Amino acid sequence: MTHRARKRFGQNFLSDPQFILRIVDTIRPAAGELILEIGPGQAAISTPLADSGAELHLLEIDRDLAGRLERSFASSPNVYVHTGDALQTDFSRLTDDRRFRLVGNLPYNISTPLLFHVLQWKDRVIDMHFMLQQEVVKRMAADPGSKAWGRLSVMCQVQCEVSNLFNVPPEAFSPSPRVQSSFVRLVPRTAPPTMIRDWDGFERVVNQAFSMRRKTLRNSLKTLLDASRIEAAGIDPGLRPEVLGIEQFAALADMLDTKAC
Repeated sequence: MTHRARKRFGQNFLSDPQFILRIVDTIRPAAGELILEIGPGQAAISTPLADSGAELHLLEIDRDLAGRLERSFASSPNVYVHTGDALQTDFSRLTDDRRFRLVGNLPYNISTPLLFHVLQWKDRVIDMHFMLQQEVVKRMAADPGSKAWGRLSVMCQVQCEVSNLFNVPPEAFSPSPRVQSSFVRLVPRTAPPTMIRDWDGFERVVNQAFSMRRKTLRNSLKTLLDASRIEAAGIDPGLRPEVLGIEQFAALADMLDTKAC
């Protein structure tokens, strides 16, 4: 029986053999590795990952697909199927708190919150390979000063090295999405590119700045920092947040104190 893609789960199944091969060759799975795949769907990537001999954990939200996966891999002792919502999943529980690799064709309708969710486990993750909407990957890999530079860019790049690997056309999927896709690699950093003394404060400054990205820092950060504190960080309060790099956001976070917050 053919599975009908469910819009509420953002299902677009990868079906092009050439891109499947290219993706697996890029991931380069190996026997003995622990790999967690989010949204395995119809197992286009799961099957070659399992064939590598890796210990493969499949996390699927669609119960019908999860049932099919269980039947398909019933004779594969290295494959474990889990049913659940990735946004609500504790990945350390699935992997017994071991280090693991993370892969997935992520649902485009929840890709940004899902990225922030998986970054919580960056200290346990070896690397991540994701299929995402092309515009999301552009934002993840953007440079300061570009239109794509924003909260997602800063928070991904301060925690990971981001590599936009290659684009995947709509016709490589079934059904075809209405957007272009890209395959991206994230490798968690052993240390951020600049010192972050207070992660909560850093996130607060970045979130607040980009919540009103067309406004100047003087206006967007006024509930956190006044103009004199922004200047004390060596930054012009008249600038907009998209021209600031990670080091400058870290400098702004350093100016926070209990009174300012």
